Amino acid sequence: MQVDRRIAEVTARIVERSRPTRQDYLARIDAAAASGPHRAVLSCGNLAHGFAACVAADKTALAGDVVPNLGIITAYNDMLSAHQPYKDFPDLIKQAAREAGGVAQVAGGVPAMCDGVTQGQPGMELSLFSRDVIAMAAAIGLSHNMFDAAVFLGICDKIVPGLAIAALTFGHLPAVFIPAGPMTSGLPNDEKVKVRQLYAEGKVGRAELLEAESRSYHSPGTCTFYGTANSNQMLMEIMGLHLPGASFVNPGTPLRDALTRAATKRALAITALGNEFTPVGRVIDEKAVVNGVVGLHATGGSTNHTMHLVAMARAAGIALTWRDIADLAEAVPLLARVYPNGLADVNQFHAAGGMPYLIGQLLDGRLLHEDVRTVWGPGLAGYRQEPRLAPDGEILWQAAPATPGNDRILATRDRPFQPTGGLKVLTGNLGTAIAKVSAVKPELHTVEAPAVVFDDQNALIAAFKAGRLDRDFVAVVRFQGPRANGMPELHKLTPTLGVLQDRGFRVALVTDGRMSGASGKVPSAIHVTPEALAGGPIARVRDGDPIRLDAANGSLDVLVDAAEFAARQPALVDPAASQHGLGRELFANLRHLAGPADAGASVLG
Repeated sequence: MQVDRRIAEVTARIVERSRPTRQDYLARIDAAAASGPHRAVLSCGNLAHGFAACVAADKTALAGDVVPNLGIITAYNDMLSAHQPYKDFPDLIKQAAREAGGVAQVAGGVPAMCDGVTQGQPGMELSLFSRDVIAMAAAIGLSHNMFDAAVFLGICDKIVPGLAIAALTFGHLPAVFIPAGPMTSGLPNDEKVKVRQLYAEGKVGRAELLEAESRSYHSPGTCTFYGTANSNQMLMEIMGLHLPGASFVNPGTPLRDALTRAATKRALAITALGNEFTPVGRVIDEKAVVNGVVGLHATGGSTNHTMHLVAMARAAGIALTWRDIADLAEAVPLLARVYPNGLADVNQFHAAGGMPYLIGQLLDGRLLHEDVRTVWGPGLAGYRQEPRLAPDGEILWQAAPATPGNDRILATRDRPFQPTGGLKVLTGNLGTAIAKVSAVKPELHTVEAPAVVFDDQNALIAAFKAGRLDRDFVAVVRFQGPRANGMPELHKLTPTLGVLQDRGFRVALVTDGRMSGASGKVPSAIHVTPEALAGGPIARVRDGDPIRLDAANGSLDVLVDAAEFAARQPALVDPAASQHGLGRELFANLRHLAGPADAGASVLG
């Protein structure tokens, strides 16, 4: 199948740009794979340590070097609702591995923090860097050289990208990602947002707010809005690292357990000891990365992935840029309406056809590369299928419906919700930024208004409560970038700015911080780079400067005489003065090492 010309052109330039680094990467993973089953290089003492805690049958199997051993990297904790279901997965995986003639061991655990808990709190300053910490922690688990393949148990915001970076660093091993699924639907997201805005206005109290939040986030599983966590699941499926249709099956169900068993058996089937060797470094190539970006646009996915996908691609020797992401947005229509760019949650998206339907539409529209490798086998066509539970407890895959179950949630490629994708790259004299436009009304895609400048989000909220923001303005919230304070998400601003917009004011946000997958109805230019602490132009903006945010034409400018603006001294802050407590002091070196947002905001070099 020939892919759309625009998709092909972007892919070709990524291939050409990446040629040296990709060739080096493939040479490294091929050399690692060529050494054969890796337990063979371990001394008897090494190996005895490696299986000392195993049951006798597993020790015997591992001693022979011919039985595949599966490493489990888990992000389990029972504070984070999305990861609480993983508690029982290792035992399920070990049993499935024995049934398939293999062995499985928990290779290591990685930290998993919840942005929902830390939102607007000091701990959020650790969030973005946790991605790279997770990658390093997973590498420690896999460094024991005991494994022929790995499965990765992770769901949420920085966790899946961190696990993906680790998997690609060990790209000679097959890797299968096993999701746990979303919680069942609770209070509808639009009702939750109304209560948040009423609380911001002082019209309801904390008790009413907590009741609404508790009805929304009410059980084990991923939050049901389409934020970064659920964008992660979409990416893992469309890039070929999940089993078909696995992303959005609820935890604690027979189908979820059957999918976990099937994923385990598939991981063992694609090791170098069998006939279908599928190392993850060959699965994630330039075409797979482009497929991921296409999926992000088609679903109006998380803005965080403009950084995560860049960092993940880099781990595989692939140089993805924001310009690539922007150009792909012009070729890909929006086919899904899931909150915050619609009223449906991910359970309703899944019931309406979900990933198998979406992938089918994109393939039929020639918007995805079908000729890729996946953990399921050659080609992406297998991902048109959805799983069903057979009477014997095994899974039957069947073709997904050709039409959506709800045309307000999923569109056809011929009648999309909008002709271009949900993300925009903005450029201008304030730098380069990302805008999520899929949830913003078209008449608000362009805002021109005076700047009101803040150096943290709490100052903006205080100005709102004091009644100083009842007007048209562009909020400039700076010194929120990776080097300044770890680039926290600024969703604490969402209810406040939403209230002002609902009052009829034209408001927008410009920040070197993040807003992520829950970015909503207020026009926002986020991830502005260069960041203020690095001397970016945003540090020279003053109160009253006219700013024009034009998502329709992809521009972000301060409308001040160029010579005057260039002559200004940038504002200065000392971020280190307040970065103590809740572990922030331990991350000081990471802040110094952090790269810019458009290079993935990585500390890994």
